[in-house]
Amino acid sequence: MRTLVIFCHPNPESFVAAARDAALGGLRAGGHEVRLTDLYASGFNPVLSDTELVGTAGTATDIAGHVADLLWCESLVLVYPTWWAAQPAMLKGWIDRTWVEGVAWTRPAGARRVRAGLRNIRRITVVTTHGSSKFVNALEGEAGKRTVTRALRILCSRTCRTRWIACYTVDRSTQAERAAFLERVRRELAR
Repeated sequence: MRTLVIFCHPNPESFVAAARDAALGGLRAGGHEVRLTDLYASGFNPVLSDTELVGTAGTATDIAGHVADLLWCESLVLVYPTWWAAQPAMLKGWIDRTWVEGVAWTRPAGARRVRAGLRNIRRITVVTTHGSSKFVNALEGEAGKRTVTRALRILCSRTCRTRWIACYTVDRSTQAERAAFLERVRRELAR
């Protein structure tokens, strides 16, 4: 599959960066064609401007490559830490600026609903870390998970499936637990 990997972490030496590398290794071992976008390293501007909001969405020249990648991929892999129960602001800004009308959805005249614009995307996978336990995340409602499995998925292929690969309680995890998580990421993305 043509796979777009979006990596979002400010520290290139982080455990999330190791998870990115495991994901890339698994995807390449599985024979997938891969494109990687590192939002921090590329200097992505996550701020949705007033011009973009009220004008023709998705036409800002600095996001043209991001939009082209979204339209190219069949599979999307998001690799990021979960902060405050959701995606980091940088990743949320990428969603705000690229998953826009005319790209991710359209609203035909007189229609009651929007129509999915990213029907090329058949799978969305999240590789993420959480400082707290799965139980605590469930109590909080896992807003980040809902953003992906409900809001983004509905704008993709009708048969789009989501996969959530999470390392909970990462702050208290052992080296062996972290190594096992990275192996799980490699193994699952090689499929």
